[in-house]
Amino acid sequence: MSSAEKNGIWVSELNRRPEVRKPFDLGRAVQFYDTTLRDGEQSVGVVLTPQQKMEIARALDGLGVGRIEAGFPRVSAEDAEAFGLIAKAGLKAEIWGFGRALKADIDELLRLGAHATVIETPTSAIKLRAYGLSVDEAMRRAAEAIGYARKNGVTVAFFTVDGTRTELETLKKFYRCALEAGAEELVVVDTIGACGPEAVEFLVRQVRDWVGVNVPLHFHGHNDFGMATACAVAAVRGGAEWIQGTVNGMGERAGNADLGEVAMALTGLYGVPVRLDLTKIREVSSLVRRTAGHELEPWKPVVGENLFMRESGAVASQFHIPEAIEPFSAELVGATRAIVLGKKSGIDSIAIKAKELGISLTMEEQQAALAAVKQAGTEKRGLVTDNEFREITERIKRAASA
Repeated sequence: MSSAEKNGIWVSELNRRPEVRKPFDLGRAVQFYDTTLRDGEQSVGVVLTPQQKMEIARALDGLGVGRIEAGFPRVSAEDAEAFGLIAKAGLKAEIWGFGRALKADIDELLRLGAHATVIETPTSAIKLRAYGLSVDEAMRRAAEAIGYARKNGVTVAFFTVDGTRTELETLKKFYRCALEAGAEELVVVDTIGACGPEAVEFLVRQVRDWVGVNVPLHFHGHNDFGMATACAVAAVRGGAEWIQGTVNGMGERAGNADLGEVAMALTGLYGVPVRLDLTKIREVSSLVRRTAGHELEPWKPVVGENLFMRESGAVASQFHIPEAIEPFSAELVGATRAIVLGKKSGIDSIAIKAKELGISLTMEEQQAALAAVKQAGTEKRGLVTDNEFREITERIKRAASA
């Protein structure tokens, strides 16, 4: 049995074949930069109060997130208040701000005592045209803002808006300009999810070649083609040390890379160490979902409520061997396995549920209960609750003793 199998991960051996597996740097753990409180709040209709942001920040800190982007303070007084609360909370995570390449944005961060920030500027021809900027003007603004922040003791990660659609030589000039101005870290940004994973890996490797091995690289990706997790994994393979993303993949349009999905994919499929306590991911996911007022697909990877529930009778018959029906252990993500009853239940479902509830049934009573459960599930177009199952079995027992 492999170490992965001992650790509750039961994935295909094909992942480990040398002709399939491309090399990762396994000597360092991937770290996570959470932008739920800024980019996540950009989800349509989501408005988080400063107190709610503080609660989420504490949860992110407990999850093991290395850096929390506490917001974009200049956008509103509430954002500034939230940033101030989080910055003074004494969390273990680094607290980062977000600003444009504008002195006023940096001044607001300085007023709030920020020690680190992302500074963004558009870099693609499309975005520059939309903002009415030339390459030279955008570069000048970026250099001035970065230099001003550094002069005031603020660590800067330079963020290239629409970087994946920027002509490579232009992107190279922006990154070198930022480093010359004092930026210490760089973010490869797929603003509208326009890259596939192969292109992301290529671009991250390209940036690494441009700037050398000592500059920390981030990847920030969006999910417009459903590829954000795959792209984040590819970015790590290309040399990114930090993955930026959100809880539940919240964000504009199709959202951002989902931190829980990325962490589980890296550790489960590729054996890459991650600095995130996945046993807490479902708890944090639930908090963010309730606070933001967003529903979540029950089949969503890692955090969906259906992942470790089994209704199908054919699957319930294998329930005692988790690795037969699941790719990783429920314990790894702080979940509980359960049998639920409904139209698709089988006789093993009835036996497992009866034992769970302490109900003794003969084989004939199990068969009668199965028929009744299937009928009830069909009629209500949903699951049969434990109380309803108790009522069904009581009715069957009364009929048998009559």
